[in-house]
Amino acid sequence: MSLLELLMLNVLRTIIISPDSEMAARLEAALSVFGDAVKVTRTLSGYPSAVELARVLRVHAPEVVFLSFENLDKGRAVVKFLEGEAEGLQTIAIYPPCADPTERESILRETMRIGIREFLAEPFERETLAEALTRVKELLDRKAPVYGGTDQVFSFLPSKPGVGASTLALNVSAALARRSDASVLLSDFDLNSGMLRFLLKLRNEHSILDALEQAHTMDETLWPQLVTAVGALDVLHAGGINPSLRIEPEEVRYLVQFMRRNYKVLCFDLSGNLERYSIEIMRESKRVMLVCTPEVASLHLAKEKLAFLKSVDLQERVTVLLNRVDRKNVLGADKVEELLGIPVFRSFSNDYPGINKATELGRSVEPSSPMGKQFDLFADALIEQRTPARADKHKFLQLFRVSKTLPEPVVR
Repeated sequence: MSLLELLMLNVLRTIIISPDSEMAARLEAALSVFGDAVKVTRTLSGYPSAVELARVLRVHAPEVVFLSFENLDKGRAVVKFLEGEAEGLQTIAIYPPCADPTERESILRETMRIGIREFLAEPFERETLAEALTRVKELLDRKAPVYGGTDQVFSFLPSKPGVGASTLALNVSAALARRSDASVLLSDFDLNSGMLRFLLKLRNEHSILDALEQAHTMDETLWPQLVTAVGALDVLHAGGINPSLRIEPEEVRYLVQFMRRNYKVLCFDLSGNLERYSIEIMRESKRVMLVCTPEVASLHLAKEKLAFLKSVDLQERVTVLLNRVDRKNVLGADKVEELLGIPVFRSFSNDYPGINKATELGRSVEPSSPMGKQFDLFADALIEQRTPARADKHKFLQLFRVSKTLPEPVVR
């Protein structure tokens, strides 16, 4: 199998780190002969700080790093950092042609000593590149890079339209975002209605569809254009109604991986139609919130959905939320549990005036209101409270802002 055939099975994501911007440009041009099989997602014209490099890895999730070793000390420090951030990430050493054979041998010995087995010196010839990439791809097939990501992923699935799943998803997400150490993203995958755009009066012309189209090339410049900050919460809306659209589960999987690397909590508002991509999102979720009301039709469909989720091995993740509960309801939580055969995790009261007021203002309900307090209590019960190893209160988008002070470099 040729390199192109081998790589086209999966796009090889790479970044280039080189203070010599001209050499980096020549390498990128040399890699372009492989077409879409090798994608250079980012070029860093210098040895980055630890903060910058961590951000680049989190956003781009490269499989291969082309690293310049014109400065051995800084190159060595970058390699050490990469090893700590992503096990299985492959590094290829690059350097300009050395007039002195002794210098070349010194670079080779040093890179081999720190575990690098692939070396490329200019000129970057196609055959040499192909051989190095083929060997690297074989290693990646045996062990792909592992990047950290949150496991706090929650889906909201309505038993039927109109039970208030979007309202719960919005207000629970807003309550989670009010936690000082939480960066929360709420994504609307209900392409049949897209209520979040209406509920929050969002004007962003970009939607989840744009995010899916750009999932493989997502970066720190594009992402802030797609999401809208609503207070401390980031929201990605569904765009206009487009029920005929087909979304491939692989696109969803890749986008969710990006989200998991860059947020501490993910919430997804689903349509309830159990599309293939919705099943994929639920498979990525820690909890699937099945939202129903104490009405016969809603409970009947909730039971049907529970049976389906059991058939695809998702029953262990399902949590029932009972919405719009008041004293007039004939069916209480105990009756609902008996009917569904699963405990009701939380009940929410019926507050049309409060919800309508929040909708008029384009925001979540007031935190100090009775409903707001219910959502705060639920958020406390839902999220796992952890004591962070180090202070990290910056939201994802804040990491992209230019600091007034220079970050600490990897190597001083």
